[in-house]
Amino acid sequence: MEKDAPRSIGALVTSYLSGDGFASLGRGSKSGYRNRMDQIRRDHGHRAVAGLTKERIEEKILRPLSNKPGAKIDTLKKLRILIRHAKDDLKWLSVDPSEGIKRGRSKEIRAWTDAEIVAFEQRWEIGTKQRTAFELMINVGTARADVHLTTWTQLDDEGFEYTRRKTGVPVAVAVAQSLKAALDALPRKHVCVLTTEYGKPFTVDGFSGWMRDAIKETGIVDLACRPHGLRKTLGRRMADAGCTAHEIMAVLGHLTLAEAERYTREADRRRGGRRAILKLEDHKANRFPQTLSESLGKPTKKRRRSM
Repeated sequence: MEKDAPRSIGALVTSYLSGDGFASLGRGSKSGYRNRMDQIRRDHGHRAVAGLTKERIEEKILRPLSNKPGAKIDTLKKLRILIRHAKDDLKWLSVDPSEGIKRGRSKEIRAWTDAEIVAFEQRWEIGTKQRTAFELMINVGTARADVHLTTWTQLDDEGFEYTRRKTGVPVAVAVAQSLKAALDALPRKHVCVLTTEYGKPFTVDGFSGWMRDAIKETGIVDLACRPHGLRKTLGRRMADAGCTAHEIMAVLGHLTLAEAERYTREADRRRGGRRAILKLEDHKANRFPQTLSESLGKPTKKRRRSM
C-alpha cells in the first residue's frame, strides 16, 4: 500500500480512522464508515485537503455519483465528517469547503407488499435457510448487520435477545410461531444460525447479496423490494395491530421515539382513510331513502261509493 502524501485526503482518512471519534462508534457503524471512507481514499486520496473547494467537491467527488443517489449522500456525509476532523482536530483547514452543498434525498427503503411476502413464502419453504433469514427479519426486525451473525444460543429460550450493532440498543422480543417453525426445521450445523454454502458465517455484504438473490428467485422484479424492507414491514404490521410507539421502539431498537411514531402516524392515516370512505358510503345510503319523499304527505284517493 502506497504511503499517503502529507495533508492529503488519504492521510486525513488514515488519521480519522485511527482517532477517538471513529473508536467511539458502534460496531455496525464502524463497518459502514470504514467502507465509505476507504472508497473515498481509493478515489480521491491523492487530492490535497487544502485544495478542496465547494466547486471541486461537487464536480470531482459528487458528480460521478449522480446516478447513485444513496452513495452520493453517504459520501457527502462522510466527507463532512473528515472535513470537520481536518478543521477542528488537525487544523488543516480554517473553513468548511462543503458548506452550502445540498445533500439531496435518497429513496427511503419501503416495506414489502403482501403479494411480495406471499411470493417469498411460496418459493422458500420452511426448512430452507432463505426462509429462516426471512422469518428472523420480519418477526424480530433484525437488520442485515445483526441477522447474519445470529447464534442458536440467542434463540434457545422462549425469547430472543440481541444488541443492535448500529445503535448499541439492547432488544428483547418473544419468538413468533412462524419463526419458531423455521428454526425447528433448520439443521444446527454451526454456532451461527445462517451460514454460507461452505458452512461459514456470512459477512454483512455477503448476506445482503445472498438475500437479494433469494428475492430475485421468487420472481419479484421490483428492485425496491430489498431485505431491509422486512424490518419496515414489521414496524408497519405492529402499528396496524395497534401497538404503541413505545412498543415499536422497544422491538426495533430505535434510539428516539420519533422514529417509531412514524409507523403509528402512517397506521393512523390508513385507518383514517378507511373510516372516511365507510362514513361516506353510509352518508350516500342515507341520502337516498327507500321511500321517495314525493309520495309523503299526499292525500289518499277517496273511494267512490257505489250507488
